[in-house]
Amino acid sequence: MRGKEIRENTLSTPPSKAPEIEAEAITVAELPGSLPLGGVVPNTPIFAFSNPPAWLKPDSAFNPSRVSREEIDCDGALTFLLRNVVTTHEAELLIKASEFFGFREEAPGISTPPGMRMNKSVHWIAPESFLATLFSRIHHLLPKTIDGRKLANQLSHRLNIYKYDQGDVFNRHIDGDWPGYGLSDDGRSMVQWLEVHSCLSMLLYLNGVENGVEGGATRLFGRSGTVIDISPKVGDALFFRHGFSPESVMHSGQRVTGQVPKYLARINVLYQSRR
Repeated sequence: MRGKEIRENTLSTPPSKAPEIEAEAITVAELPGSLPLGGVVPNTPIFAFSNPPAWLKPDSAFNPSRVSREEIDCDGALTFLLRNVVTTHEAELLIKASEFFGFREEAPGISTPPGMRMNKSVHWIAPESFLATLFSRIHHLLPKTIDGRKLANQLSHRLNIYKYDQGDVFNRHIDGDWPGYGLSDDGRSMVQWLEVHSCLSMLLYLNGVENGVEGGATRLFGRSGTVIDISPKVGDALFFRHGFSPESVMHSGQRVTGQVPKYLARINVLYQSRR
């Protein structure tokens, strides 16, 4: 896709607490980052790997027939759950990569009022091959059009990874909509894709109750007063409308009450831009 470069990158030293893995992190963009209790940190990094590490790859034995769709009755809003989108091992790899880059209080390019987003985040650009495989597993279960706009042929490569430690919460909000993002041809900078824009949030649960997570449900608020809690389960992905639309779904990330942190990846599902 055609794109515009966000910025030139600089090399970034991996955090000292990162696990020992054979990979090199680079900074491919820097954006102002909002803090949970207010304030902005300039030049908050968005990361990528200088070369995709050999260990960050989909499971070759994955059975696509395992993926299934369940409708969620949220007062008529477009909301559904896809089961078994990734394996436990693949989810662990995404957590491993995210911890390698390092979680921060500030979130790059995200603007939230004080007290709304009370968790940690890291944004990074995933290898195209990994997300292409992920998209191949789910594309037939996604809406083919939204508001007359056709489903794009790939997901945004920019992953917003959130970590909820004990006591963390993401209070009631509607997700913003975004352009698609990927890497420049040389893999050194983040670029924005001009032909596509997001319509759906994909919340991919990287761990859940089976891993000891307590609390941390995604709470959906229907337009007629319905309240639905979706408990995190590793490999499941929750989808709903977002952006400046009357169909967008208000939701929250409920407080994590136990000592096991909850990990969640927000991935944007892309559709053709309005002409």
